[in-house]
This record gives sequence, C-alpha cells and structure tokens, in this order.
Amino acid sequence: MIIANDLHKAFKTRTGTVTAVEGVSFKAHDGQITGLLGPNGAGKTTTLRMLYTLMAPDRGDIHVDGIDAAHDPAAVRRALGVLPDARGVYKRLTARENIAYFGRLHGMDRTDIAQRTAALSDALDMADILDRRTEGFSQGQRTKTAIARALVHDPKNVILDEPTNGLDVMTTRAMREFLRRLRAEGRCVIFSSHIMQEVAALCDRIVIIAKGRVVAAGSADELRQRYAETNLEDAFVKAIGSSEGLHA
Repeated sequence: MIIANDLHKAFKTRTGTVTAVEGVSFKAHDGQITGLLGPNGAGKTTTLRMLYTLMAPDRGDIHVDGIDAAHDPAAVRRALGVLPDARGVYKRLTARENIAYFGRLHGMDRTDIAQRTAALSDALDMADILDRRTEGFSQGQRTKTAIARALVHDPKNVILDEPTNGLDVMTTRAMREFLRRLRAEGRCVIFSSHIMQEVAALCDRIVIIAKGRVVAAGSADELRQRYAETNLEDAFVKAIGSSEGLHA
C-alpha cells in the first residue's frame, strides 16, 4: 500500500515561487490500480516524483508498506518499481543487459536476474528484442525495456508515469493487459494517464488532481454518478471546473 498525506511542493523561479502540489492526499491499495488524472501542469508528475523519493515534499509524508519515506528512503525505493516520465535506456546495452544491470543494482544474483528476465520477457512479449542493442528501439520497445528493468527486483508496488504515451494501438493493448496482470498478482499499481478510456477501463480508483490539489476521488462509476454524467470525460471536466472555486 502507498499512502500520500498532505503533500506540498513548491519551486523557486526567477520571478517568485510556483506551487506545484498543495495538500495532495490519497491511498493506493494492494491488488488495485489507482489512476492519477489531471490536466497538464496539475501536479501529477511532481506527486509521483515525491512518491518514489526523487523529490522530498516540503510538507506532508509518504508511507510505502508502512515505511516512512522521509526516514528510510532506500527501503522505500527497494519496495517500488518505477517507470518515470523520462525513460531513457542505455543504448549500447541490449534489453537483457539493461535489465540485468538494474538487477545487480538491487543486489540480485545472476540466477534470480535470469529468472525474472525470462518472466518479464514473457509478460511483456520481449523475446524478439531481448538480445538486441536498444539503440534504434521504437518508443514501445524502449518502454517495455524500461518497465522490465524497473520490475526486475519483483516489487510489490509499481508506479508508472504515462506508460502508454506514444505507443501504437497493439502495444498499448498489450501494456493494458500487463497492468491487469500486475493487479491480479496483488500488487499496488499507481499510474498517470491522459487517456480517459484507458483510465475508465483499468482503474479501480481514480484520483483527479487540478492545480496541485485533489479535487475528486473514487471509482469511474462513482465519479460519473457524483457529477451526473454518463462518461468519465464529462465528469472529469466538471471536477476540474469545480476546482476553480478552490483557488478564487
């Protein structure tokens, strides 16, 4: 389980201070997919970066499987598998070597790395690219490699920042099925997306963020009912519109 409590984050610029996240709180449960939904600049990526300890919140706290991220960030990182917004891979290495490198960073031995690589290759349909150098990979191939290396240590908690961004239709379908598989394995999955259909189809719970705050949360059905709309996109627009009053 991942718990975010009253997270705040601001950045200093040449012209002053910009508040990116202002009091975000939510829980992501094991065996569920929790979606972060919001317009560009809403604070989603900053929130995710705080969850996986790339940034420290100015205020608030994060717990991953009961571990306080402020007190033991290394233990939190071991409990997480992360696909960040920037997903560069080592171009001179093959996909297998990229995965193995991350496995060694996690202290895994060669046997465990080989077993996990085989399992992830099967789950992500990577057999045809596993021993190719990643230079020249398509966006989908790079994303698969980045996800496999993020999950090589078999973490219980998975954070994915727009995992289907830029993928073709067939790769997107495969990625969605992979997310369902992670949920079926009992993992806690958090992912952000701009695609309403994807969020509605995959997520057990949706957290809508606007202007650095949580403006609504619930299942797709609950959000549609709350805003008296038949589709999630219209409910989302209403939720974002309601956030305007919070900042008036």
